[in-house]
Amino acid sequence: MAPPPDTSKTVKLERYNSYVRRLHFTTLLHSSSKFFFRATILIALVLILFFTLNHPPLSDYDPPHHHRHVLLSTSLFPSVGVGGGASWEKQLRHSATPRRPNGFTVLVTGAAGFVGSHCSLALKKRGDGVLGLDNFNDYYDPTLKRDRRKLLQKHQIFIVEGDLNDTPLLNKLFDVVPFTHVLHLAAQAGVRYAMMNPQSYVASNVAGFINLLEVCKSANPQPSIVWASSSSVYGLNTDVPFSESDRTDQPASLYAATKKAGEEIAHTYNHIYGLALTGLRFFTVYGPWGRPDMAYFFFTKDILQGKPIDVYKTQDEKEVARDFTYIDDVVKGCLGALDTAEKSTGSGGKKKGPAQLRVYNLGNTSPVPVGRLVSILENLLNTKAKKHVIRMPRNGDVPYTHANVSLAYKDFGYRPTTDLASGLRKFVKWYVSYYGIQSRVKKEKGLNNAHAEESS
Repeated sequence: MAPPPDTSKTVKLERYNSYVRRLHFTTLLHSSSKFFFRATILIALVLILFFTLNHPPLSDYDPPHHHRHVLLSTSLFPSVGVGGGASWEKQLRHSATPRRPNGFTVLVTGAAGFVGSHCSLALKKRGDGVLGLDNFNDYYDPTLKRDRRKLLQKHQIFIVEGDLNDTPLLNKLFDVVPFTHVLHLAAQAGVRYAMMNPQSYVASNVAGFINLLEVCKSANPQPSIVWASSSSVYGLNTDVPFSESDRTDQPASLYAATKKAGEEIAHTYNHIYGLALTGLRFFTVYGPWGRPDMAYFFFTKDILQGKPIDVYKTQDEKEVARDFTYIDDVVKGCLGALDTAEKSTGSGGKKKGPAQLRVYNLGNTSPVPVGRLVSILENLLNTKAKKHVIRMPRNGDVPYTHANVSLAYKDFGYRPTTDLASGLRKFVKWYVSYYGIQSRVKKEKGLNNAHAEESS
């Protein structure tokens, strides 16, 4: 029998060929990996170059003002750029740095508002550091608020666009800037609007105030706080003039109720956390850059446009009267309250000792019937008003206000000096300039004559 064929050489040859194929495959795979890796690096470099050339660095990105409150409300604060970057923080610090020895570092809420913008300018002009916060809501035309912001920007005052209820934003502001004081003027204003949108008053005047106090109590150091209450808290009180010791437990409107709630909330945070708080009850503030929802403002507008105006009388046929207070006098009162505010006593959210708690009237002490207001405007505008005299509806308005300011005078020298005719003359001068109105309005000489007539 023949021996079986020798296959060992064939097996060895197949093994060798298999080894060569694996070797070639490994070499090819290795070469491909290098190629794809290099290609990926090249593509990445091209993309980086493209975005660098077509977009500014994130650290220098300053979002448009009308989007900033959205961007600041995100969780991007720890990262560079968009709302929380180095450039944005630099703006905050620059605006908030005082320029006078022992100057204050003040957070002004509602800084684009009427009183807030005037107070911000006054603080900055005397050398204090000011950082503003405002949500630019549309309760009245936001264009006026944005024009106030432009005025503040000329004086290097920066306003962050954001909301009081945005806790991460408030925490970020306090992380970046060590505020010594807070001037809290942000609020949902207006008595009659509360009947249409009551929730906005709760969200701003109650929830927003609490949120601000929560952040302040945990700050280190805690700031001293001066905040805006209102003469509306006196409600149905019949004792005149209104004094800080009078009853304030009968509010006539939801707005008044939220302001009264604010005073009670302030007492609570003072008692538990050692926050130094001063409440200011404003009496019908008016003047240049004022609020369009106020009677003197829309009376001026309607008189010039030949539209009829509603002049209220009380249910018992008496004239409605207001203690009209000029803006410059109110600003002096706000700064006086800040200057005499003591330091808060808490640390780490815990009270270390008794803290200051105050409330003051800031009024003019001279109630003027609304009919008299209209007469002054008629003279200044050189136009007869079309008056529609009606009984005051039950919408929360009170028939009269009259401030006793002796306590504010005693504690920080508050003394109003501007009578209604003088203040309205300055307002009308601003109004016709701001809105570009020339016809029918008296020139400066005529305004001065009107002032002399009203003062005699």
